[in-house]
Amino acid sequence: MAPALKKIGNPQCTVFDLMTLQEATEHLSEKNKLGEGGFGTVYKGILSDGEEIAVKTLLGRTGHALHQLHNEIQVLAKLQHKNLVRLLGYCLHQNDTLLVYEYIKNGSLDSILFDKTTGNALHWEQQYNIILGIAKGILYLHEDSSTRIIHRDLKANNILLDDDMEPKIADFGLARLLGEGHTLTQTARVVGTFGYMAPEYAMHGLVSPKVDIFSFGVLVLEIVTRRSNCGSDDYSAVNLLSDVWAHWTKGSISQMLDQSLVGYGRIQALRCIHVGLLCVQVDPDDRPDISAVVFMLTRDGMELQPPEQPAFFFARGSPSASRSDGQSSYVYDRSSSILEQDISVNGLTVTEPYPR
Repeated sequence: MAPALKKIGNPQCTVFDLMTLQEATEHLSEKNKLGEGGFGTVYKGILSDGEEIAVKTLLGRTGHALHQLHNEIQVLAKLQHKNLVRLLGYCLHQNDTLLVYEYIKNGSLDSILFDKTTGNALHWEQQYNIILGIAKGILYLHEDSSTRIIHRDLKANNILLDDDMEPKIADFGLARLLGEGHTLTQTARVVGTFGYMAPEYAMHGLVSPKVDIFSFGVLVLEIVTRRSNCGSDDYSAVNLLSDVWAHWTKGSISQMLDQSLVGYGRIQALRCIHVGLLCVQVDPDDRPDISAVVFMLTRDGMELQPPEQPAFFFARGSPSASRSDGQSSYVYDRSSSILEQDISVNGLTVTEPYPR
């Protein structure tokens, strides 16, 4: 029997009935579970015509009127870009909201990037293409789409990789869709993942495109170093941003690169680290916008300003000294509590040059 569904408003958005999605996912079977995040759980499904889909069940009620939710979903379904996971449609049933996405075979970036059992599954050209593809997807959301979308939860788990290892941003627009009471300046409830959250957002709920820039900067550093910023269970360990900054100021940043990386690839990786550090500055005004980021990544001759100490800097020992510039840095620990403290900073500059 053909799926019971219908088009609404535009050809990109389909309304699915609950039975169709239950049959496709074997009633949201645990064996079909693809992942779980802050917004809900994702299951793999197969429609009666053989099409593979990913079904996300949203947690809680949206708080929107039904017609407004219809409109929001149709807006998201119109967002078409090769670096965004395509939203196919949705199902509303009583208090349940299910979103239907295209199924991406290779899964999430974190499962490939941080899985030590698979070794170096990605070569540098793929890593660079993933970085650039994520940037282009954010550029579309921030500046080129019909409605500006601030993702608010960019992380390795929300970057999916297709058959060609092309990155696709998932969960775009979900914060908007769930009606969290946020505006472009402030949100009533902070959603996101510690390790990727900009300080002004984590501390004060301030929302702007620069919160995505911060998360992107963390992603860049993770991709280049193949290390997670928030995946360590060692509470005494310095986090990734701190480690990158320490090596940067000492001029030993090459130690964090794959030692097999030579020539232009090494120069490109160093430039990506530089861009990543610029994206994780404490002050959002000091972070570049996404169009500038794309220019930095693709224009080798473009000179980059030196980065300052990143936000969420983990210091070894007691962080009692003030920064050399008199400003505060934000520090958080892995118990999910966030506090503001003053951090001492090494005033050295990078001694390992690379061509601008």
